[in-house]
Amino acid sequence: MAKRYRYAFAKKREAQQGKLSAVLAAVSLVLFVTAVLLAFFLQRQYGYIVGGISLCAMLLSVYGFAMGLKSFSEENRTHKAGMIGSIANGIIMIGWLGIFLMGISG
Repeated sequence: MAKRYRYAFAKKREAQQGKLSAVLAAVSLVLFVTAVLLAFFLQRQYGYIVGGISLCAMLLSVYGFAMGLKSFSEENRTHKAGMIGSIANGIIMIGWLGIFLMGISG
């Protein structure tokens, strides 16, 4: 009979969807900075470019949030990247929604 080890932390890998969530949070943050810099340097010209980048970044953060939550269903994996990715994507998503609502009301 094979020996069973009691330590659950041994040989656990990170959940794949959690890694994806963290990467999407970083990409969305980079797109946010890019959109802000373009809006500043273009001085209200070519607003459709800034809007397109912003919409893409917002959708990426929504998808990353969903993938982060889905990563918690994987068993025998660690979920550190999933937690970081989910929280970061949630904050970025709320930030994008706030900027969108300020633009509508302004």
